[in-house]
Amino acid sequence: MPYLENLTLRLTTGGLALPEEMRARHVDYLCREQSEGGGFAGRKGVDDLYYTSFALRTFVLLGTLDEKVAASAAQFLNRNVDEKLSSIEFLSLVNSAVLLRMTTGDDVFAGEDLAAIVDAHLEPLRRDDGGYAKSSRAGCGSTYHTFLAALCKQMVGSELADVESMVRLIRSRQRNDGGFVEIDAMRRSGTNPTAAAVGFLKAVDGLDQSIGDRAAEYLAGMQTGEGGFRANTRIPMADVLSTFTGIVALDDIGLLDRIDRAAAKRFASSLEHPEGGFLAGPWDDAVDVEYTFYGLGTLAMLK
Repeated sequence: MPYLENLTLRLTTGGLALPEEMRARHVDYLCREQSEGGGFAGRKGVDDLYYTSFALRTFVLLGTLDEKVAASAAQFLNRNVDEKLSSIEFLSLVNSAVLLRMTTGDDVFAGEDLAAIVDAHLEPLRRDDGGYAKSSRAGCGSTYHTFLAALCKQMVGSELADVESMVRLIRSRQRNDGGFVEIDAMRRSGTNPTAAAVGFLKAVDGLDQSIGDRAAEYLAGMQTGEGGFRANTRIPMADVLSTFTGIVALDDIGLLDRIDRAAAKRFASSLEHPEGGFLAGPWDDAVDVEYTFYGLGTLAMLK
């Protein structure tokens, strides 16, 4: 089973086990966030492919993506198919399109060869080091974007060429503390690049026990007294994004028992707004759809 399909199954299984009143509260919040144009906005208030992808993924996690929401979102996605998009925007569009096709049958790309479209966008971003770059201006592969590219190609059934060189690149980015970095020049590991590296290696069957054990030790060390995970050792406070990605990575490795699960659950629950939505962290003062996905995803993974 492709990695993203497996993760979606894990999240939905946990999401459906959440209390009914909690699920209903967040569905109401998400429905309020959908604009008349069908998309979802971030904090700047403009419909955005990135946030629309998170909103749709959250509906699926909760088992509540209905035809009306999906049809409206499909119209928004359709209007962006031929636009000039950044890598993140394009990957968000493809992810949303595949999600709608699988759950409701809406075909955003109208029967076009999606694998060929993905290859045409991603292959110019392939670099000599084996990875995929963040943009056309970047000279080296990015850990995170290599992970995203691999997932995207798996989603649409495109062959992932020269996997060995990609695996070598990602493995080379593990540092002495067990964590991973985003690019070679970096020395300080981070929770999110570590999660991306673990996810990529899991997706291509390149995650061996030694790498996994070291990464799990690093990730467990990122859990703070608050119960959540911090992004790196220079940041004292936990956030729900790092908490979610750290927990998913530990579950990928099979070592989720390395952390205090009850504390992580308390941390995520503390960020829930009574009218729906989640904050990014204790310092935050506004909810949005991205952090709502991370908050509910964390609770779903801990079910």
